[in-house]
Amino acid sequence: MKTIILLLLAVTVISITGSTGIAFAQEDGVTSGDSMKLLAAGLAFGLAALGAGLGLGQVGAAGLAVISENPALQSKVFIFVGMVESIAIYGIVMMFIILGQ
Repeated sequence: MKTIILLLLAVTVISITGSTGIAFAQEDGVTSGDSMKLLAAGLAFGLAALGAGLGLGQVGAAGLAVISENPALQSKVFIFVGMVESIAIYGIVMMFIILGQ
């Protein structure tokens, strides 16, 4: 376990020190604001999809357990699953709002 932590620390240090010396010429018309928009849009969608995936795993497992005990509650389970999936849709909407500015 200790060797894995040391290995990860070494890889992190090498990657950080290796990437600082690289310099590229700036292209015309590209500002740091554009790259930050892309980063923000990617984070908005990525984190929303991650949260929706984790939530859907929990709700789906609990929903299957409820449906197996009482099949009459199937429609309520689907409503909860739809609410969790809407989080990913909100992330897509925020991504398009960020990129549209």
